[in-house]
Amino acid sequence: MRKYFVLICFFFVTFLSFAQLSSSSGKAYNTFSGVDYVFVFNGINSTSNISFEGSGTVADFKWYKYGSPIPILGGQKFFLQPENATGYIFEDGNGKRISFWVIDYQQYLATITSFEPENNPNSQCDNLKLLVNANVPQLSYKTELGQTPKIMSRIFTLKYQTQEWTDTWTKSDKTERIELPATELTVTAPLCNTTFTISGDQYASDLGITSTPFVSSIYTAVSVKCHLKTVLTTRDIPNEGDTPSNKTQVSGSSPLDIQFLSNGNEPTAQYYKWSVYQADKLLFSTRSEKDLRYTFIESGDYKVKLEASNAYCKDSGSADIKVVTSALQVPNVFTPNGDGLNDEFRVAYKSLASFQCWIFNRWGRKVFFWTDPQNGWDGTIGGKKAAEGPYFYIIKAVGTDGQKFTRKGDINLLR
Repeated sequence: MRKYFVLICFFFVTFLSFAQLSSSSGKAYNTFSGVDYVFVFNGINSTSNISFEGSGTVADFKWYKYGSPIPILGGQKFFLQPENATGYIFEDGNGKRISFWVIDYQQYLATITSFEPENNPNSQCDNLKLLVNANVPQLSYKTELGQTPKIMSRIFTLKYQTQEWTDTWTKSDKTERIELPATELTVTAPLCNTTFTISGDQYASDLGITSTPFVSSIYTAVSVKCHLKTVLTTRDIPNEGDTPSNKTQVSGSSPLDIQFLSNGNEPTAQYYKWSVYQADKLLFSTRSEKDLRYTFIESGDYKVKLEASNAYCKDSGSADIKVVTSALQVPNVFTPNGDGLNDEFRVAYKSLASFQCWIFNRWGRKVFFWTDPQNGWDGTIGGKKAAEGPYFYIIKAVGTDGQKFTRKGDINLLR
């Protein structure tokens, strides 16, 4: 007996879960609290309908207005031409009641008389206010037992353009959802000139209502953004330590030649100020260039600061630069056999301001001399291969930090 009772309950619950109202001419919403449905119609006429989709004996079906004990319709699955701003109850033969509210959207059309960006560029570096003068009738519904209307949000679509940075500035379309009525809206300040467009709310969209969007006048952008980037002089030097990479925290050997790119959102960004500091000491400043090229010679820590601006707004960026302490290391063997490995006698170095190296044979005769630490001795004398064996070197160098190096020793040539 208990098993049959469970099955009966299961079928009853299933019936309730599938019992619902729908409309072929309106949009049904079942997400509002206190009421089972809100039906929105694009104009109510003789064909506007609401129907019951559940099972049961049609003769027992009844339709009521809120608060009335007397049915306005009975024995029908369909209810035609409901009234605007009115609540109803559907009741089946088992006493199951479904409440719903009806709205004729055509009675609540929004009109916008003016819509303009605020004329106050001094306050538009981060956000922009849009001033709205609109008549947006309130949409609301009531529950079966409630007398206070419950407000339904009307969410309109706002569209405009801005710029986005992805290694280059590109224009992008922005779409935001805004709630009206409101006298002003706030958006992130666009980074390019644009117009703003407001189009119909979510109910107009659901009902397929196409209306002419309201377009503002052209807004002239004032917000400034920059994206500082470093570009380094190509230095493919195998024997130089700390060869830097392209980023805003750069460490490398002197001389460190760097081009700093501002990447401002032109033409909004109009002026550029560059400042180079070592510790707190200002070494260099200029306002004349969009980009800056600077060579760091002395070892130490530096900061390069950028300020991009126009008459109203500014943005800033910075890069940390470290010119490493000078260093010098000398190998004790090299193998000029043409295999591409260790074919030259080269020093390993960092941040050298000057360099001299002499090579002598075992009898004290000078066989090679050079002054560029990037280069080395290839193991030839007068264009001919030098004999294998030990050679003697003398190196004198000065680092960009003032450190002096003197190195003397033997280097073995092996083939």
